[in-house]
Amino acid sequence: MQRLAFLQNKQILVLGLGATGLSCARYLSAQGLTFVINDSREHPPGVKRLAKLNSKSDLIIGRWDTQAIANADVIIASPGVDINLPVIANNRKAQSQLIGDVELFCLARKDIVTNDTLIAVTGSNGKSTVVSLLAHIAKGLNFNTALAGNIGLPVLDIVDSKYDAIVLELSSFQLETMQSMDAQAATVLNICDDHLDRHKTLENYQAIKHKIYDQANVQVINREQASAQPNTIKDNAISFGLDAPEQGHFGIITKAGIRSLAFGDQTLINCANLPLVGRHNELNCLAVLALGYAANWALVDMCKALLSFEGLEHRCKQVESNDGVVWVNDSKATNIGATLAAIDGLTNAKQQLILIAGGDGKGADFNELQSALNDHVDHLITLGKDGSQIAALKPTSISVNSIESAVNAARKLANKGDVVLLSPACASIDMFENYMQRGEVFITAVREAS
Repeated sequence: MQRLAFLQNKQILVLGLGATGLSCARYLSAQGLTFVINDSREHPPGVKRLAKLNSKSDLIIGRWDTQAIANADVIIASPGVDINLPVIANNRKAQSQLIGDVELFCLARKDIVTNDTLIAVTGSNGKSTVVSLLAHIAKGLNFNTALAGNIGLPVLDIVDSKYDAIVLELSSFQLETMQSMDAQAATVLNICDDHLDRHKTLENYQAIKHKIYDQANVQVINREQASAQPNTIKDNAISFGLDAPEQGHFGIITKAGIRSLAFGDQTLINCANLPLVGRHNELNCLAVLALGYAANWALVDMCKALLSFEGLEHRCKQVESNDGVVWVNDSKATNIGATLAAIDGLTNAKQQLILIAGGDGKGADFNELQSALNDHVDHLITLGKDGSQIAALKPTSISVNSIESAVNAARKLANKGDVVLLSPACASIDMFENYMQRGEVFITAVREAS
């Protein structure tokens, strides 16, 4: 049987020439296939590296090319390309196949004999923490492990490599063009308003996220949120939540005032000993254990490996300072749900909580923040494109025009032991290249202020 038969003798079009488009070009070139690349930008970032591939490709930039779209039998769209744009949707042939790089990876794997275990994770928040923790545990179990998808390696760069375990973080943009994944275990961690500027409605966004359940052997389900749960639950599904679990499921047990992660009535890890703080991270750790258990990993070994995890940069991570204030960098909180989780995880009646928020809201409805701002946030400092919408939810809020100004304002309000939390509830693209740069600017400002 000829490998990748569905691509042979077809007009192939790659939409987008960023990191994903370049990985598609690299893979198609390695298979000896001819293709066209189209990017609407005048200077897409992958142009120079494409030239070094010596690929059998034509490049069209500066516009979406209606003729190239109309001619294509197979369209491979990068996640950042909105496939519902009229110029794309209205010019496609009815019989053309529209896929993404992860779907191409899944189809290519079907032509290869593999013994790896594939675990897939999506959700509005916590994806990167969960998949990074899964990869950390897998390596602790001495598995040859790849972390890929929306984080780590481009999936097509690992398609021909041999692994014991592959952990995929999947965005809604990637799931939109997927139907062929055969994961051992998969989960939707949670659902909240995000990317509605592209997906238009929460119902559509939720439906796209739920596609992951149809492509997995074992569904791993969040008991805490109905919208994250599949419409049809399989008999072998495993759930996780912050309540006491039934046998065969994961949750929290409290004995003699000590809260512990648990599997059924078996206590696993004292919550006070977890490497990540906050109730939202307790839930993340439970999801990790449930996914690993679904992949037949040993619970005792998983718990041991979990305790050595050091967390992710820009995700609820404390910044070292000399002023006695607890500065927390949660720049990766690019939507409302992530910020609500951080507020809930860090609220303490004995200390003030000062929140820095704002940026590009991506069409979200910020009213969902109001209760938390009124009940748990002592001072609110806002900035960025949609900062004024958040500021309107708390009359005493302070508006600034930079991270440095926000840190200086927070420093004047904070006493020793108080928490200053950068958790924007927004994307960073209005002021920064990405959330990492926003977080680094915050870290630098904190160190200079203290």
